[in-house]
Amino acid sequence: MKNEIDTSSNTGSRPMAILVWDVPTRLFHWLIVVLVAVCFVSGKIGGNAMQYHEWSGVTILVLLVFRISWGFFGSQPSRFKDFVKGPVAVWCYATEMVKGKSVRYLGHNPLGGWSVLAMLLVLMLQACLGLFANDDILTEGPLYLLVSKATSDWLTKIHRLNQYVLMGLVAIHLFAVAFHFFVKRENLLKPMITGTKHWPGNDTAPAMVSTWLALIIAALSMGGVYLLVY
Repeated sequence: MKNEIDTSSNTGSRPMAILVWDVPTRLFHWLIVVLVAVCFVSGKIGGNAMQYHEWSGVTILVLLVFRISWGFFGSQPSRFKDFVKGPVAVWCYATEMVKGKSVRYLGHNPLGGWSVLAMLLVLMLQACLGLFANDDILTEGPLYLLVSKATSDWLTKIHRLNQYVLMGLVAIHLFAVAFHFFVKRENLLKPMITGTKHWPGNDTAPAMVSTWLALIIAALSMGGVYLLVY
């Protein structure tokens, strides 16, 4: 399977629909979008809404454990080894983009791959910090009692500061989607809904893993986080 094409050259081959993003990857993506929004809004409202904030945060943690596991055992385009490239590849891609060359990747491009890692890291940090946080009123994280009040206050401060890092990454992500759509004429949103991309040539589709494996990993992730938190 060829992972990239230069669309500035005419290959003369007819594009065909190729399944790139499997159902588990797409579900993870959109559930994260919804749950992060719920966390943000409930955190700003405070009070009784903090219960939803906690539930959403723990669910995000389950999803992150699943996605990291799926990055090793999941379908080919979702595996880290498929889209995490070295600095040379990232530099070359960025240079080509600045020069205006239209290079498309079947999965994540080199810059997008590192943005995925950054998002996962920041989300994981945010979710873990929330386990020990408190609001000095009614809400305490599930693992609040494992640390001192001073430590909890310090972790809460980082939790609040890290949300701005997360917001920055979300803004960059939205900008990248818009840039690809309006400048590179590539719709990144549609494949994350349908799972398929129209790809020139006769390349074979990437290997997909059974949904049953995803269900097993999801169950193990849920069980592991439950035992850790509760």
